[in-house]
Amino acid sequence: MTLFVNRLTQLDVSWWCLDGELGEDGMLFDFGEVKPWIKQRLDAGADHTLLVPSRAPGLEIHDCREGLCISTTLPWAMELRAPRQALTLLPWREINAERLADHLAAELMRRPPPRVSDIRLHLREEEIEGAAYTYSHGLRRHAGNCQRIAHGHRSRLYIWQLGKRIPALERQWADWLADRYLVDEADTVTGDEPAWKELLTTRYRTDQGQFFLRLPRKRCHILPTPTTVEWIANWLAQQIASETGCATRVQAFEGIDKGAIAQAAP
Repeated sequence: MTLFVNRLTQLDVSWWCLDGELGEDGMLFDFGEVKPWIKQRLDAGADHTLLVPSRAPGLEIHDCREGLCISTTLPWAMELRAPRQALTLLPWREINAERLADHLAAELMRRPPPRVSDIRLHLREEEIEGAAYTYSHGLRRHAGNCQRIAHGHRSRLYIWQLGKRIPALERQWADWLADRYLVDEADTVTGDEPAWKELLTTRYRTDQGQFFLRLPRKRCHILPTPTTVEWIANWLAQQIASETGCATRVQAFEGIDKGAIAQAAP
């Protein structure tokens, strides 16, 4: 017997299957328990972490005071130091959705529900028509796992002016933001050495531990506020209204079907 659930979590899980034998109640696994069971385990694992293919070229991993240190030379130089629970190490040269799904399914099968003999996961990207961008960030003030310094989101972007959406502006700003690290100016560290002009360093402490990240400055954008979706939407609305001279409404998403709306006048 196989049980399936569509659109299971915000990890872009399309469906999840359970194999096993029916119990005396005629059920394999109560649907009311499926979502909380898998969500609790995925949230406690890979969700809101940096996925690291530990055998990738140009990458080194070693213990440090914060927990683990990740340093890279490809495709650009980066140094990250964070508590171990903020990182998911995967023994591969590269990450793809199929391999990650198999890995997560194997992790879930370490302690499966009663009567469940097999778990299969299928991961896919959210289907988005129109402009979208991916970004990474960390929220020092967040009480949950968003405080981890290098986790990411995929965001649709809607921009309205004069009562209608403007696809050209949506594409322009989504392209500009794509694959950037967004950082709160209050969390940055500066110095006088020439190298500081090329690199951006952010460091903070939370209840999960100490976090440190250094990236090429050209891969980052500094906001004067925390990088919550609310402040991202507000910053975008102000920037676009200022540059275009037109009142602007921005709807920015964070994950699937949630986000923030902000408006600004020139």
